[in-house]
Amino acid sequence: MNTEPFVSFNNIAKRWNGQLGVENISIDIPEGAFVALLGPSGCGKSTTLRLLAGLENPDTGQITIEGTDVTEMAPSARNLSMVFQSYALFPHLSVAENVMFGMKVRKVPKDERLAKLANALKITGLTGYEERKPGELSGGQRQRVALARAIVAGQPLCLMDEPLSNLDAKLRHSVRKDIKKLQKELGMTVVYVTHDQTEAMSMADIIVLMKDGHIMQTGSPQQLYSEPKNTFAAEFIGAPPMALIEGGVIQGTESTSQVGIRTEHIQLVESGQGRLSCTVSESEYLGEETHVLLDHPRAKGLVVKLHGYNSLQEGTTVDISFEDSALHFFDGNGNRMN
Repeated sequence: MNTEPFVSFNNIAKRWNGQLGVENISIDIPEGAFVALLGPSGCGKSTTLRLLAGLENPDTGQITIEGTDVTEMAPSARNLSMVFQSYALFPHLSVAENVMFGMKVRKVPKDERLAKLANALKITGLTGYEERKPGELSGGQRQRVALARAIVAGQPLCLMDEPLSNLDAKLRHSVRKDIKKLQKELGMTVVYVTHDQTEAMSMADIIVLMKDGHIMQTGSPQQLYSEPKNTFAAEFIGAPPMALIEGGVIQGTESTSQVGIRTEHIQLVESGQGRLSCTVSESEYLGEETHVLLDHPRAKGLVVKLHGYNSLQEGTTVDISFEDSALHFFDGNGNRMN
């Protein structure tokens, strides 16, 4: 079994006119993994993807693919395909012509082109749409054409730059499942840029969480949710995010620390029997459950989930409780202590 990473970033840095793009980026990606580069706008995730694609060159560091140093290689020499946010389809070409365009440029024999086209359209559910132009397709169908084009490229590495951000919520959910299924069926290694933590959590084997050009945490979705390394990860991952309470508010905690608690571990209790007294600021009814948002002068992000419909009035005082085992502790710099 090959233990070498399929893709490796070794201390990569990229700056523009002295302004930080990314700094000290080191990532090892196993073959066949689905890796999400996640973070807010401007965190460096798209820069990282462009560096891997060869669309930008790093100032320092090394990038390898399958053990080969590709740091200075042209994009065409890196054995990868890309799927973009904008689909990048030719409006005057049919679905079949768009999918086969790259193969024609590479002078792939016609019989092979047609066989790969038929397979890709079957996999993406586009059989029967061969003659349609992009303008005759829905957003989800256009994104599937872009996926079919990546499939016929036959490259072991596929880079995706926010490919679902132009789709509505229902379509995003549907195409998300399509992409994950395709990745598993084809055994591709995927590096996927997104600002949407739901996408990252539901699709990725490995999440690389970024902020201000640096990696904040790398791990499985479960690791980032259950063991955030810092308060940034705690607040970015999860819906609702982890609540943070100033140390010293809860008995037995130090004033120099911050205490984190996930929504599912918070319960409403009888008045006078809780560990914290809060004020209801808002209730959000979501059908199956109601999220009750709470205010406390030394806490942020406190939410209680209640089953079904509940209309606690704004301004109502409530007591909440939680077990010590559910608490996460962070030091004064926001780094995990336990």
